[in-house]
Amino acid sequence: MSCEDIKFAYWVPNVSGGLVISKIEQRTSWDIEYNRKLAQIAENSGFEYALSQIRFTAGYGADNQHEPMLFSAAILEATKKLKLITAILPGPWHPAVAAKQLATLDHVSGGRTAVNIVSGWFSGEFRAIGEPWLDHDERYRRSEEFIQVLKGVWTQNNFTFRGNFYQFNDYTLKPKPLQQPHPEIFQGGSSRAARDMASRVSDWYFTNGNTPEGHQTQIDDIREKAKQNGHAVKIGVNAFVIARDTEEEAQSVLKEIIDKADPQAVGGFAHEVKNAGAASPEGEGNWAQSTLEDLVQYNDGFKTNLIGTPLQIAERIVNLKRLGVDLVLCGFLHFQEEVAYFGEKILPLVRDLEKERHKTSATG
Repeated sequence: MSCEDIKFAYWVPNVSGGLVISKIEQRTSWDIEYNRKLAQIAENSGFEYALSQIRFTAGYGADNQHEPMLFSAAILEATKKLKLITAILPGPWHPAVAAKQLATLDHVSGGRTAVNIVSGWFSGEFRAIGEPWLDHDERYRRSEEFIQVLKGVWTQNNFTFRGNFYQFNDYTLKPKPLQQPHPEIFQGGSSRAARDMASRVSDWYFTNGNTPEGHQTQIDDIREKAKQNGHAVKIGVNAFVIARDTEEEAQSVLKEIIDKADPQAVGGFAHEVKNAGAASPEGEGNWAQSTLEDLVQYNDGFKTNLIGTPLQIAERIVNLKRLGVDLVLCGFLHFQEEVAYFGEKILPLVRDLEKERHKTSATG
């Protein structure tokens, strides 16, 4: 188990509809004032990162979507410590544009920007904006080139690159980002192509929710591949947190979320993401093994099982750390109040349990 404290991030609700495809009440808003206040609560509660989502078109309960780069800038202006991970899509973004935007954002925020490269799962979104929808593994090959370009542009002058998707000729970006060697680069995905890409080029790998056994298999696989490549990659895990004073209350909320799920929207989302997951050659992409109940939460967040009392959740988080997880990406039903509850009730327990385990390891 790492000696570093496990880190916490939250999903920025810059997309309407919350993080569950359900008609349950969600005291969460996608407007900027709500998000500015949420970010201040989060950084004061011990969260170190926030992830701004990328969606171009309506669907599956997400009728409205703010653009993540500008939204991240607005949140950074309202905070002092929080690091914003901006999700972007190769295709709609060219890496030269993204590199310049993020370098500027890094300067104006004092070095608090990061990026999440999303290879794409929603074919209808690409068609709607006139972007080609590539085959599964081609999307990851393009993303890998995108990351290679970002790193090259951010760290070299007179950068030249000859790829299948991007070409650069003696290009120098100035100013370069404040962070050295460059802002952190995140990516997600569960397929072989996604894991192999992370093991070569990404700083962080996000995985969907899973069982402890499922997480362990993925983590061991990616860390072994990265070691062979002379690379190191950190692991982030998605989780939908339902923390209540009793386990019965927490399980009751989960049941209500599922009971009030929008069957048509969940079914449509399931169709899209299962096509995306099954399109990988080995059929193991994100959501390939997800049930309809799992898919009520976009990224299998129920599977991680951070549902229960503060102590139960803290113990499960520390167990995730033992498996090799470096960061937990949290979703909530009522973001402002539940992020505050997490910081007050759960994070101190996590830190106490971490200290106990470090002492045991040191004396054992």
